[in-house]
Amino acid sequence: MRNTVTTENDIIALLHSAIDPPAIVRDVRADPDGAIVTFDGFVRNQSHGRRTLYLDYEGYEPMALAKMRELAQLAHQNFAIHRLAIVHRLGRLQIGETSVFIAVSSPHRAAAFDACRFAIDTLKRTVPIWKKEYFEDGAVWADGELPPAPPSPPRPAS
Repeated sequence: MRNTVTTENDIIALLHSAIDPPAIVRDVRADPDGAIVTFDGFVRNQSHGRRTLYLDYEGYEPMALAKMRELAQLAHQNFAIHRLAIVHRLGRLQIGETSVFIAVSSPHRAAAFDACRFAIDTLKRTVPIWKKEYFEDGAVWADGELPPAPPSPPRPAS
């Protein structure tokens, strides 16, 4: 994997090629664990009522990796987990391709679920990776989870 950082048994990576979810799951699975929870974020064919053609992801790679490592450390501090994988893809992605994959192993499912949710939510808020969405009628940089504001209706004259 390109730009991969391993912290103990964790996998932190930025890739410019396809993400392989089954391989990541195999890498975080271990005998002490009783659960693996995954999040697979992939490119959908529409956004905000418009047909999506493809996405481009850009990132400030050194800072993104550092933030991803911090996120992994926080997950270990706050949840009883064993292994964690956070893998994000950069570059052009087509419909259906995985853009981010997170896998968390733990002896118990509750910690794995909680840590996985924490990881994706924190990644979206803190890691310097940006998404540009391409549509038939143009492109826009995505603004987190918020849809673009609808146009204001004309105000009646008073």
